[in-house]
Amino acid sequence: MKFKLVHETTYSFSEDVFLEPHYLRFRPKQTPFSDLIDFSIVLESEPDGCSVIEDEEHNVVDFCWFGNLTNKLRITAKSTVQTKEYNPFNFLIYPDSFNTIPFSYSEHQHHILFAALQKMKLSSELSDYADCVLKESGSNTINFVSNITKKIHKDFTVEYRELGSPMSPSSCFSIKKGSCRDLSWMLIMLLRNYGIAARFVSGYFYFDMDHPTYELHAWAEVFIPGIGWLGIDPSHGILTGNTHFPVASSAIPENTMPVTGGIRGSATSQLVTKLKIEKY
Repeated sequence: MKFKLVHETTYSFSEDVFLEPHYLRFRPKQTPFSDLIDFSIVLESEPDGCSVIEDEEHNVVDFCWFGNLTNKLRITAKSTVQTKEYNPFNFLIYPDSFNTIPFSYSEHQHHILFAALQKMKLSSELSDYADCVLKESGSNTINFVSNITKKIHKDFTVEYRELGSPMSPSSCFSIKKGSCRDLSWMLIMLLRNYGIAARFVSGYFYFDMDHPTYELHAWAEVFIPGIGWLGIDPSHGILTGNTHFPVASSAIPENTMPVTGGIRGSATSQLVTKLKIEKY
């Protein structure tokens, strides 16, 4: 199947400002289960220059710089993605020791995965919540990862929140609701506390609906030898499939934001986004 994605982001400023260089993350990744057939990005105001770069975590980023004052920045990214057959359970965990929690990465794996293993202190209630799932899963790695993802989906309310960093995992747990990025960050921190490398992913998720209203989506990935990076989506309680289109992944959520950049000036701003995904 092919999918056409059109993502429009508009910043309107109350007066003219000077745009500092901007990092733009709208380009879907090439994956084993999807091919990026076509991609274009158009900016208004027009930049003085753009280059396509690879960042510290191997994300492909459009980097643009500007030379004129403007009261608007509109970014229109168009992508065509073709999906392939994909079975998320087609794997063999190897070495076998990684089938059971706790496990230990090799020394060189630990060095490479270091950022994705950094954890924070969690509330005792949140830790107990995950411990119960681990016990019920018989300490089996895949059962635990799958079951904790499903349980968060079952126990938490997903709400839309356009702006802001993810709330703290303990705060999210205490109110039993959050945006996709809040639930994903909470899950990431839970997994890291069991020594499982986990990272934050931003991208697009297509599913059939009567009245399509798509938004930028967030989920998590865990690294398990023999599988590689396995996607898990706590907002929907599933392993990710071939209609999850990752754009950027990072140990730090801020490094996956679609737009990163500053302005010079004292203007206020308004943000409007539109996302359209069509299957054909």
